[in-house]
This record gives sequence, structure tokens and C-alpha cells, in this order.
Amino acid sequence: MQVSASSSASTASSSTGASDIAKLQKQLRSLTEDLKSVATSNMDAKAKKEKVKLLQAQIQMVQAQIAAIQRARQQEQQEAQTRKAEDASIQRSKTQRGIFTLGSQLDTFA
Repeated sequence: MQVSASSSASTASSSTGASDIAKLQKQLRSLTEDLKSVATSNMDAKAKKEKVKLLQAQIQMVQAQIAAIQRARQQEQQEAQTRKAEDASIQRSKTQRGIFTLGSQLDTFA
């Protein structure tokens, strides 16, 4: 039961991460379009420079957020694989213990 609960929690967080990434990518596209439009705008050079600097900073922040979500998702996947491997190892050791103790429980009559 514990494995399925952690698997469903991991799936839920992965889908949340995916929707967050999609939103951030949409925001990134919007910022990139804004950056392109600044080049053709009627602003004076100083205002354009400041606007470009601001948009570039926002783009870097959004890219950093996307990277952080991707790292967190990757870490969750690694932790899930580790848990799965540990559970399999525990199950194997329980099975092996059961096999070795089976013979010790038999009585022999001659």
C-alpha cells in the first residue's frame, strides 16, 4: 500500500511540475516576443536599453525556474527508483529467509 501511495504522490507532483513548466514556457515565449518588439519600438535608446535589460533579467529568472522544476522532477524520479530497488531488495531477503527457515521447521522420523 505504501508503494502505491508514494507512486501516486510522485505522479501528482510530476504532472503539477509539467503544468508549471508549460506555464513558464508560455511566459518565456511572451517575454521573448516583448524583447523582439522592443527592437522595433519608437522608444529612445536609453529607454530601449533599460527595457531590454529588464526583459532579459525576467527571461533568465523564468529559465532558472524551469531548470529548478526539472531538477526537482529528476530528483523525485531518482528517489522513486531508489525506493523501488530497496523495496525489491527487502522482498527478496524476506523470500530468502522464508526458504531457509522452511527446512528447519520439519521434523524427521526414522
